[in-house]
Amino acid sequence: MFDNLQDFLKHLEKNGELHRVGVEVDPELEITEIAVRALRLGKPALLFERVKGADFPLVINMLASERRIELALGRHPDELGEQLIGFAERMMPPSPKVLFQETAMVKRFLAARPKTITIARSQAVIEPPNLSALPILKTWPGDGGRFVTLPQVVTYDPKSGKRNIGMYRIQKFDDRTTGMHWQIGKGGGYHYHTAESMNRPLETALVIGSDPALLLATVAALPEGIDEAMFAGFLRGKPTEFVSGRSVNIQVPANAEFIFEGIVKPQERRLEGPFGDHFGHYSAAADYPVFHIHTMTRRKDPVYPATIVGIPPMEDKYIGDATQQILGPLARLIHHEVKNVWAYYEAGFHNLLVVSVNERYRKEAMKAALGLMGTGQLSLTKCLITVSEHVDVRNFNEVMKAVRENFDPHLDFVMIPKVPLDTLDFTSFTMNLGSKMIIDATDKHRLRPKVNAKKLTETVKSLTSFDRRIVDARLVEGALLLVKVKKDGAAVIRKVVKHPDLAGIAMAATVSFDVDINEQESFIWGLFTRFDCERDVIFTEQKLIGISPIYRGILGIDATWKTGYPEPLAMDDAVVKKVDERWDSYWR
Repeated sequence: MFDNLQDFLKHLEKNGELHRVGVEVDPELEITEIAVRALRLGKPALLFERVKGADFPLVINMLASERRIELALGRHPDELGEQLIGFAERMMPPSPKVLFQETAMVKRFLAARPKTITIARSQAVIEPPNLSALPILKTWPGDGGRFVTLPQVVTYDPKSGKRNIGMYRIQKFDDRTTGMHWQIGKGGGYHYHTAESMNRPLETALVIGSDPALLLATVAALPEGIDEAMFAGFLRGKPTEFVSGRSVNIQVPANAEFIFEGIVKPQERRLEGPFGDHFGHYSAAADYPVFHIHTMTRRKDPVYPATIVGIPPMEDKYIGDATQQILGPLARLIHHEVKNVWAYYEAGFHNLLVVSVNERYRKEAMKAALGLMGTGQLSLTKCLITVSEHVDVRNFNEVMKAVRENFDPHLDFVMIPKVPLDTLDFTSFTMNLGSKMIIDATDKHRLRPKVNAKKLTETVKSLTSFDRRIVDARLVEGALLLVKVKKDGAAVIRKVVKHPDLAGIAMAATVSFDVDINEQESFIWGLFTRFDCERDVIFTEQKLIGISPIYRGILGIDATWKTGYPEPLAMDDAVVKKVDERWDSYWR
């Protein structure tokens, strides 16, 4: 395994997974267009050796394939996840016999403890801060500036001294100052909240360019208080090395490419953003804390890593899937009835979570869903669907079959209004607040009404004449009706859910013109990132008895783009044309 980025890059190149680009490229937009095209064409990672206006090379897409993830970990992440949960289950309770049988895993855990050294690669050069020397990207045309997109921010709790390493985008303001995008529910944000309550600055280190194990540990949804450096040591099979900072009284990674040491002052905010984010839209500009850099240290010959986020698929698909493959099985330790969990990258991970459950009593799946919605990063989930244990949670079509067979709105739907929501979710029009919903599609063995499949198919085909605002329609597994509309999504969905010949389906959704309803990545993105549960969900029949809601018929969703939403991401035509003309030169 690798303890630094450049050894990993050499390994990628040796295995045909890294391509060097010798022509000069522009960090403003051009690199984004090249990287996104390369990913979607299955091209290798790219090392840009000449970046306009920068002193250092840039690498991108280094984890943008399943093979590169396996090369980084030395095995498939599913295998590592099953080993981890298997070991945890067998160690309850601990016994000498189990320890003897699990010597390989015990050695991994013993090797996970971070190590302090005195001479570090990351401090080979010490110089005044100069962010302009780095090839920091402007990734989308509407971005508020240039952003560090693969940052690792190291902080320590001012009271307990516990370390956190988190990934929070960093907007460059000038050579010595950046934004610090601490969203709700983030470890670094908790440390800052504590420091601010004590009216003292928080010493902070911005790390750019770690080894892949520490990078994956940084983005993993670890329980609060679990040290990312220790988890990286477990993944790597050897300790993460740290060294004392040069101008701050905290430890920093010893093998990073760049480290920027400084402080985040209490009570100071500055407008940060907008930024083209992984929901496929711009996240709005807002006031965030400010990072003041005192010292810059680096390797003698550093490489600057970056990534692009946007309309899926992007590199975060592979990074996010790998971390949930490793950590997802651990949900069984907290909720024994849970068998598998899967967050869909197409929906930005937080917008759609599917959970398979072995129900031992009625509605145990709902109990598990409510518990998971209050657990760590899963608390940011917007839509959670429960299915029975035989359903493959990673297979959207299987999930929709379960919804078709088992979902009764009156008994199996729960709306949770006015709760914390992902900071990047724009659908409620109120940052950090919104609504969530749970759909229980576990096996019920109810008698389902017979559906005339031929008549249903004919009805779906005729929807364009049913309402002239409908452009196209598609039925997914007899459960989810996707309706592409020109306009008036809310009005159209109200008509659709009352269509008498559609009574056999479970769900229907109107989506906007830019969504391809015949392509799964596109329609999951276009559906689950564009509706607020409380405002945009309706049913064929809905009423209140006392304060208890009664729902019957089809669950309808208006998932069209609405006035007040940020624009979806799109590249400038001039940049697209430029890359078209230069494409062959990148691959010489």
